[in-house]
Amino acid sequence: MWIAFQTIVVKEILRFSRIWVQTIVPPVITTSLYLLIFGGLMGERIGHMQGIDYLHFIVPGIILMTVIMQSYANTVSSFFMTKYNHSFEELLVSPIPNWVILLGFVSGGVVRGLCVGLAVTFAISFFVKLSIYSYSILALSFLLTSVMFALAGFINAIFAKSFDDISIVPTFVLLPLTYLGGMFYSIDILPSFWRSLSAFNPIYYMMDGFRLGMLGVGSTDLYLAFIVPLLMIVMLVAVALYLLKKGVNTKT
Repeated sequence: MWIAFQTIVVKEILRFSRIWVQTIVPPVITTSLYLLIFGGLMGERIGHMQGIDYLHFIVPGIILMTVIMQSYANTVSSFFMTKYNHSFEELLVSPIPNWVILLGFVSGGVVRGLCVGLAVTFAISFFVKLSIYSYSILALSFLLTSVMFALAGFINAIFAKSFDDISIVPTFVLLPLTYLGGMFYSIDILPSFWRSLSAFNPIYYMMDGFRLGMLGVGSTDLYLAFIVPLLMIVMLVAVALYLLKKGVNTKT
């Protein structure tokens, strides 16, 4: 089991590291633009948010948004290409349990999220002086977030039948939920209706927990930042294993 898991993870890491110009560099450039436009140009006019100057306030959101997108993108593209190239059939005929296959692909997504997240954080350090409030909260928030969206990408890849199908969810679901999850603002400034509506956005809790770990400020209870993604992970694992067992779009 360990050899099979290790092989899948190494393959995933080599896959995105070989094309680092496409997988790691673009998020770093995008992050620099976010900081320049929203933090540098607009930050002085906005002032402070939850007692933190705006430039520092948006840093955790920018980093976590990158982690979400990259963890998702890695599994959805990798597993879809495995199906598209019919190389997944080799896994089907091998004595590898479905949970090992799932764990291998998800781990690859987590590693890519970590690599890109560290690269983005390094780039941000040239613009903003970073000081971490709690490394344990920060690490746990990152892990839960990256695992959850790597699982979501895996499920999207199972259902995807064309390259267009793997771009619909990031464009029309992930990006809006990320922007509405408090990336550029505090939920506390919203009217009561929109603040209540944000309670149904799981990214809000992850964003808040990650910001708490980095800056020491948050809008919700800390336990919710861990429980919500943990429950989502359990649900997504169950769905992914069920789809693999039934052979949905994987067995002919």
